[in-house]
Amino acid sequence: MVIYRLKVGVIIGLFNKYKIATLAEWVIPGLIILGLVAVWEVCVRTMSIPAWQLPPPSSILVELVASIDLLWQHTVVTVLEIVIGFAISLVVGLVLSAGIAYSSLLQRSIYPIVISSQTVPIIAIAPLLLIWVGYGLAPKVIIVAIICFYPIVVNTVDGLKAIDPDMVNMMRALGATKFEVFRKLQIPTALPFIFSGIKISISVSVIAAVIGEWVGASEGLGYLIIYSQPLFLTSRVFAAILILAVLGVSLFVIAVLLERLSMPWYFNEKRASTIRKL
Repeated sequence: MVIYRLKVGVIIGLFNKYKIATLAEWVIPGLIILGLVAVWEVCVRTMSIPAWQLPPPSSILVELVASIDLLWQHTVVTVLEIVIGFAISLVVGLVLSAGIAYSSLLQRSIYPIVISSQTVPIIAIAPLLLIWVGYGLAPKVIIVAIICFYPIVVNTVDGLKAIDPDMVNMMRALGATKFEVFRKLQIPTALPFIFSGIKISISVSVIAAVIGEWVGASEGLGYLIIYSQPLFLTSRVFAAILILAVLGVSLFVIAVLLERLSMPWYFNEKRASTIRKL
């Protein structure tokens, strides 16, 4: 009975340590951000910096509330560009990655093109897209898809090739087909790699949408920033940047949640490993 109580006490102690460590990971960054915002507010107020040059956080918050309808209208457009472009890059990237992983011909012919495509500055391609497909939603969606496409393909290909050959040979010896090996071994093995690519892509998708709107657009947060700068509406510019930052973080958090729901076994192993180290 005493030994049992000791074991329970040790488990509870390790769990509490894990909870404290996890809480610290969220609290400390939040306190740092709040501290930086407070320093920003005090410095702008005490140094009498003009609001058109660098507005204090309080002025940005006031502008955010005052222009909420305008900001929301442009936010919807930017989110639509991101969602459509990312969805296209995800579907095409996963299909192409499977082909590259299984076909040596595709790996030799297509994969180098995928790699070299990232050497061309996207800002140089954007004006050409306006000539080819015109203004509207299409060029922004294409830019988002191009930028998001690369991390998904590279990480997925690496994941599909990361399987243990001995495991493949064992499954084939037990009578598993190629599709069963792919479904039961390769996909679970590749999932952490795939979600790594997804998290990178979903983060840079916000930047891609803004780049597309800078080159040519009549709506969207990127367009609103470009439009507001010559008018010295700096508070509105910062409000748009704040929304873009929140949007990027929110999309990343959604990707992380989907990752945890898709791979509970993977995170259970990581949690157990962390507790053992504590």
